[in-house]
Amino acid sequence: MTILGQDRAVAAFREALDSGSLHHAWLLAGPRGVGKGSFARAAARRVLAGAGGPPVDLPGLDTPPDHRMVRLIDAGSHPDFRLIKREAHESGPKKGELRRGISIDQVRKLQELFAVAPSLGDWRVAIIDCMDELEPQAAQALLKTLEEPPAKSLFLLVSHSPGRLLPTIRSRCRRLDFQTLDQASLDAILQAERPTMSAEDRARLIPLAGGSAGRALDFAELDLGPLAQEALSILRHGDPDNARRSRLASSLALKAAGPRYAAFLDMVPPLIAGEARQAEGMRRLRAAEAYERARETASLAPRLSLDPASTVFALGTIMAEVSGS
Repeated sequence: MTILGQDRAVAAFREALDSGSLHHAWLLAGPRGVGKGSFARAAARRVLAGAGGPPVDLPGLDTPPDHRMVRLIDAGSHPDFRLIKREAHESGPKKGELRRGISIDQVRKLQELFAVAPSLGDWRVAIIDCMDELEPQAAQALLKTLEEPPAKSLFLLVSHSPGRLLPTIRSRCRRLDFQTLDQASLDAILQAERPTMSAEDRARLIPLAGGSAGRALDFAELDLGPLAQEALSILRHGDPDNARRSRLASSLALKAAGPRYAAFLDMVPPLIAGEARQAEGMRRLRAAEAYERARETASLAPRLSLDPASTVFALGTIMAEVSGS
């Protein structure tokens, strides 16, 4: 797997790996959707492929998809590898829904991995995706393992908000910072993941993604193009009779529209930011102020369970003010 747009992170990890002095814990920090999880999986494949053989002679973190270690990792059956993420409820009224966090029991299973010798090489690798979802007791349990790691142990810890992690955990990690992706990287990722998507559709979608491949792919999956066009119309021409924002509110208020509503909340702030960059004078000032208000509204709405229709209408009002009409 080639990691696009994060050359510095790839080079730093490869330099440490090739030197034979690979730090035992890496904190992969940066915005959502820029490749941290993909990087962690690619790094795990590279380390375990080299440990179990045959040797890999490819650039970056690439590994052959038919390498026996890679096949085991991808199948979830490599004995020296663990991927920890939120699990789904197995029973009860919330069956199938993801749990709120990563539990202490999941972290204790990691301790079992590091309590025995590796089976297929001399390395053991664990990924936590993501650290921000660790329950407090789970974080404390992980800290104990990080404080006294066994030899040839590698922890790849993904975080979207590293400042919220325990300082004692951060202090035991080498930090790799991941940046938002440029347009060329986003275009290449969309071409690879959505091969039937036209160049024109990619060009319309990329500015809305805010440098996040994850966001771009979600937007493509949810067909947000029409919503974006309606929002842009409000930003540029206003909405004197409330018709545009009412249409948006009605289309996103239905229960079945939940995923599109969540994506719309994610889309509006970068959409306004894009307008601000292109504007001048008072319009630029109005757009900058609207961006801050829209970002706050979009952030608070899910946490406070605000009514979707009212929230969308409020965001439409914020966008309409940018036009000055």
